[in-house]
Amino acid sequence: MDKIGVFCAASNKLEPQYYELAEQFGKWLGENGKTLVYGGANSGLMESIARGVKAMGGKVVGVVPGILEKKCRKSDFIDVTIPCGDLNERKAILVEQSDILVALPGGIGTLDEIFTVMAAHSIGYHAKRVVLFDLNGFWDGLYEVLQELDRKHFVNVPLEEYLTVARTWEELYALL
Repeated sequence: MDKIGVFCAASNKLEPQYYELAEQFGKWLGENGKTLVYGGANSGLMESIARGVKAMGGKVVGVVPGILEKKCRKSDFIDVTIPCGDLNERKAILVEQSDILVALPGGIGTLDEIFTVMAAHSIGYHAKRVVLFDLNGFWDGLYEVLQELDRKHFVNVPLEEYLTVARTWEELYALL
């Protein structure tokens, strides 16, 4: 798995630990010859992960909606820009361009991306997996809800077929 799609927050109002987590993951990607495929924004965890990748000589692919370009919110760390019209197109391109998708801490946009990938996998559009990086329990609540849906048979394809939770750096790196 060489092309790692990452979903994460674009907020600049988070606790420092989240930016450090994203930059550390980016450095690992760069050190290990992985290509980052992400949303291309110059803020929040998006900027931190791209900075980490570039610090270690890695490659960054940004899937950038036109609205980010217009608002001058495109990262300077991008090697290859794939322009797109809107967030739906961005999600489709991210999935297409990635071997696997990792969700770092994020908000509504990240949730939308996670659910879009899982729903498309569950009906056969692709076979891509989502990894929730659950360091310090960030995704625990979401994962409990998803497990309950699975237990009550609201999920047609078992979660483990397209969703994995990594709770340590070692678990995450082993999956990639």
